[in-house]
Amino acid sequence: MIRPDIDVRVYLCREPVDMRKQIDGLSLLVQEAMDLNPFDEAVFVFTNRQRDKVKILFWERNGFVVWYKRLERERFKWLDKMDGERITVTGQELNLLLDGVDIAAMRPHRTLHFRSVG
Repeated sequence: MIRPDIDVRVYLCREPVDMRKQIDGLSLLVQEAMDLNPFDEAVFVFTNRQRDKVKILFWERNGFVVWYKRLERERFKWLDKMDGERITVTGQELNLLLDGVDIAAMRPHRTLHFRSVG
């Protein structure tokens, strides 16, 4: 399993993002909308309007990496009740968010079990 380190700086993009955006589009959002440097030692997290998809962008030594997660049910509990275009959380809080935990209320999603795709 690939997960961000708990000590990494994490910035959540407050506004929903078109999930068709790839590395160039996401790095421009970091630079223009979030007013941050996409080459910093940090991860930048984006979600779509339905809050069922997440993309994480980060720079790793010599290139960008994009990490993508789609929920089959439920929604990510986004922290959007704050001011500004970005929200800062800890790496541990990001991992909880990716696990489906509402980090404001500390309530998790239920675990899903499937036998086949489709």
